[in-house]
Order: sequence, then structure tokens, then C-alpha cells
Amino acid sequence: MTKSYQVKVEGFEGPLDLLLHLINRYEIDIYDIPVSQITDQYMHYIHTMNELELDLASEYLVMAATLLAMKSQMLLPNPTIDDAEEAEMEEDPREELMRKLIEYRKYKQAAEQLKEKELDANRIYTRPPMNKDELGDEPPEIKPGEASIYDMIQAMGRLLSRSKTTAPQDTKIKKDEIPIQMRMEEILNQVDLKKEGTSFYDLFEKKTRPHIVVTFMALLELMKSNEITCVQQKHFDDLIVFKMEDAPWS
Repeated sequence: MTKSYQVKVEGFEGPLDLLLHLINRYEIDIYDIPVSQITDQYMHYIHTMNELELDLASEYLVMAATLLAMKSQMLLPNPTIDDAEEAEMEEDPREELMRKLIEYRKYKQAAEQLKEKELDANRIYTRPPMNKDELGDEPPEIKPGEASIYDMIQAMGRLLSRSKTTAPQDTKIKKDEIPIQMRMEEILNQVDLKKEGTSFYDLFEKKTRPHIVVTFMALLELMKSNEITCVQQKHFDDLIVFKMEDAPWS
């Protein structure tokens, strides 16, 4: 009997972070959120994460239920003339979500500004240059153009959709079928051949679901250990994978 291969991903910051990502990506007005569009996009991400068997926090599912309820409410027939005055007194169902998103965005922007100030302060004081050995395991500075985990999830959604048009796949991921460590080594070797970067989709040679899922997990592990980085020049562009030392900003 095989077991599902599940991984808890630390890169997810919560449902509000995903919603804010969608608002920025699709240039949505946060003060006039199109509930149907944002719900469909959000559910697309949730379905993709479920297909990848990622261990999602319950708060993502709570938000999904909230959005679906809101979408249903917004699709109800318009009130009659007699009910118009009462309807005007009712709060727009989007108001609470809008307030939460605006508040979350403020905190996120404040955190980014504090991080920038910290980086600026570090540049004020000079110190002797350090070689690679002295740097230890200090992670590299995050640079503009790096793809977020949500960009990767969207790319995976497209990849999984394409794979469904081929022969039927296994319904379960066999944990011991493709060792992640072996797949990580294969990816590093493949990426190392192209200093100019490797297309994200080129890393998924086999279109079987086990291979797709384990390759994605291997990519996340390599990114977590700062061995590779995934770059996207602008929204909706293809993702390009680099070894960290070959990244455009290195």
C-alpha cells in the first residue's frame, strides 16, 4: 500500500498574502474587489496546491469558504425598489475583506521599509571584505525579479493542466518511486549546464504526476537551501531557474 507524499511548505505566509499577490498580479483595485474573479483565481491556487499534496494550513480553506460564500451573496438578484433603502444600509460584503487586506498591506509595506533601512544601515559601516568561507550559511539578500512561491504554484497549475491531456496518471504519489534527494541532484546537474538559466518547464521532462510533484518538491528544497533561485522578469513571464552563483545579480 502506497502513501501520499505530503510536504509542509514554509514559504506560504497566509491567505491574505495570497490574495494580495493576486490583487497585485492582476492589477485589481483593492477598494473595488471583483469577488467572482478573485475567488476563481484563489480557488485555482488552492486546487493546484491540493493536487501537489501540499500540507495547507486550515486558514486557507477558511478563506476559500468565505470567498465562495461572498461570491454566492454577490450573485443574488438585485433588491426590489421597496427593498432598495434597506439594502443601502447593509454593509457591502467585501468591506471586511477590504479592511483586512489594507491593514495587512500596511504591515507588509512597513516590514519591507524596515528591512530596507536595516540594509542601508549595514552599508554605512565599512568592514574588511569576507571570503566565502567566512560568510558561513548566511542566506543571500533577496533581489527584485525573484519569483514568489505563488508564481511557482501558478506555473505548476499550467503544467498539471497540460499533463492531464496525456495518458491517465496514477492517483497516488509513491513516496519511494522517485527519491527527492536524487531528483535534487539531477536538477542541479541540469541547471549547471546552462549558466544563462534553465526554463522552469524544461525541468519537467516526464509528464507523469509523480515526476511532476517530486520535481516541484525538489525545487522548493533547493531554493530553501539557497542552491538555486527562480526568476521572473515581469508578471506572466516564464520562470527561469539559475544556480545561485549564476543568478543575474551575482
